[in-house]
Amino acid sequence: MSMKLKNNSNEYSTKQVSLRQRMAEYLLSLSRSTKRSILLLADFMMSAACLYLAIAARYGYMGNHISPLRLVLYALIPVVGLYAIGFYKGVARSFFDAMMGRVLQLFFALILVGQTILYLKLLPGVPRAVPILYLFLLFIWLWNSRLTIRELLTRWQGQRLKRNNVDDCDNVLIYGAGEAGKELLEGLKNSHKYNVVAFVDDDSQLTGAYIMGKRIYSAQQLVELVAKLDIAQIFLAMPSINRAHKREIIDKLSGISIKIKELPSLEEIADEKVTVSSMRKVDILDVLDRQTVEPVASLLQMNIKDKCVLVTGAGGSIGSELCRQIVKNKPKVLVLYELSEFALYSIHQELLAKQASKAEYANIEIVAIIGNVTNQDKLLQIFKRYHIQTVYHAAAYKHVPIVEHNPFEGAINNSKGTYHCARAAIDAHVETFVLISTDKAVRPTNVMGATKRLAELACQGLSQDSNNQHTCISMVRFGNVLGSSGSVVPVFTKQIEKGQPITVTHPDVTRYFMTIPEAANLVIQAGAMAKGGEVFVLDMGAPVKIVDLAHRMIQLSGFEVKDEKNPDGDIEVVFTGLRPGEKLYEELIIGEDNVQETTHPLIMQAMEHSFPLSEIEQAFSKLNQKAKQHDVNWLKQQFKYFVAGYQAGATPQ
Repeated sequence: MSMKLKNNSNEYSTKQVSLRQRMAEYLLSLSRSTKRSILLLADFMMSAACLYLAIAARYGYMGNHISPLRLVLYALIPVVGLYAIGFYKGVARSFFDAMMGRVLQLFFALILVGQTILYLKLLPGVPRAVPILYLFLLFIWLWNSRLTIRELLTRWQGQRLKRNNVDDCDNVLIYGAGEAGKELLEGLKNSHKYNVVAFVDDDSQLTGAYIMGKRIYSAQQLVELVAKLDIAQIFLAMPSINRAHKREIIDKLSGISIKIKELPSLEEIADEKVTVSSMRKVDILDVLDRQTVEPVASLLQMNIKDKCVLVTGAGGSIGSELCRQIVKNKPKVLVLYELSEFALYSIHQELLAKQASKAEYANIEIVAIIGNVTNQDKLLQIFKRYHIQTVYHAAAYKHVPIVEHNPFEGAINNSKGTYHCARAAIDAHVETFVLISTDKAVRPTNVMGATKRLAELACQGLSQDSNNQHTCISMVRFGNVLGSSGSVVPVFTKQIEKGQPITVTHPDVTRYFMTIPEAANLVIQAGAMAKGGEVFVLDMGAPVKIVDLAHRMIQLSGFEVKDEKNPDGDIEVVFTGLRPGEKLYEELIIGEDNVQETTHPLIMQAMEHSFPLSEIEQAFSKLNQKAKQHDVNWLKQQFKYFVAGYQAGATPQ
């Protein structure tokens, strides 16, 4: 008997839900004008009811204090005012606080007018307190009715998604209950993909308060809330947050597989690059223990502002970022020198678009030239034609395994190409020449690193050459940059997106990291500090274990690491073995005590051994002939002689 009653109860409940759904679908299917008329009529009826209640409250009892005709006429006045300010043009499901602010202004105006009329005794029988009480009751009705409609529509929409088996709606926690957080909630409230559950904020005074029906929790409860509320993603809605604070938040969530996204910076929002509701993944640099400092404006502009600048390898990762930052510092001419036509076209079009969008860049002449850095005659011609004053030499073959299998191509392009470029700069009386080097030039176990150290030696020799009276030559050495074509980060990102195992060469392999913009920024500042012949070394912070980086990227993507402790995880890390020429640990200086500080906290100077220019030129004179013979043994002997610590074919250390 009880089972039968239970079944009947469930059936009755199902019929009720079905009836509500059909009613909701019917109301939503009505035309805009019909729905607007229904809301107008409902507001008018409630306006009359509020007026009647206000008068009755003032007299202290219910009765015929005012004729029905006058009641209708008076009740119509605020409804007409609402229509005039566009209150009924908005969509109920998109109701927001700003519109109620306009309603409040209208009601204040009506109160002033009403009180004036009553003071002049033009409406006998209506107490003076009625307009305030009446419009207060009507305001409460308008606010609550719209919030209720919005909530019902949101709930109905969620039920419809469930009926359609749409299960990909993530519960979201917004970190930051300021203006950005409010705007983000406004932008996501009708989203089918995200369901904002609550807010978290560092301000303890906001704990327990509500924003548009969403509770604000203390930041101390963050980890607890992730499990309690079944949170799938956390949105950081703090555009002005610094990196240290962001890392502190991320560290709280270490070991938890959850997606973390953030709003762009205030500068990017101001530049209209993105809207405030655009979310992006957290920069992986934010989980690395690295601090940055503000650039010195005078150093950034010294070799660029109102000068003619050329960048070799302008289409590469570092070269293209150098071009972007050079344009910001307003040179007179910027020449892009690049061997790859597509890479040259891409950066050229990007800079032209930036130039077209900002009047302050309009007078910069931007020139794109296809060319090889080994062509000294062409370089000399270009330097003279465009009166080049500053050269940033970023052109290089940098992928370790590829250069390892193509040693002569690497040596000709990286080492001899640098010599030709610097020699042309000297002959053209270029003021400043800056070589972009690498930490792999220090005690290299690979050809690429050896070619870059040989390029440094060529620059050192040319800087000390007695025939060089005009050109200040310097070198800037740094480690891996996040997001470059050779970085592990883009590779790991693609593997995670495809659900593939992340491939790491060795569990103990470590690398230094910084972002491309920061590297380019420091290169420009270091070049401005040069007096001639310096090898500058950028402070890369603490080295990072690649396997730890892989684990953090998996967790920040919302997945779990699959290993022996967690066999049911999503993505595993697979070790493939060190590649030819790869080292476990990279170094930035050759000796232990040959580095000194500079005036910049992130730029050091290494005191490196050099060779007479004649010896280096003698080796370069034979390079092309040995390349034709493919005499790799001769090339490696040159590396052993010139490059301290080079170990050809040695087991990576």
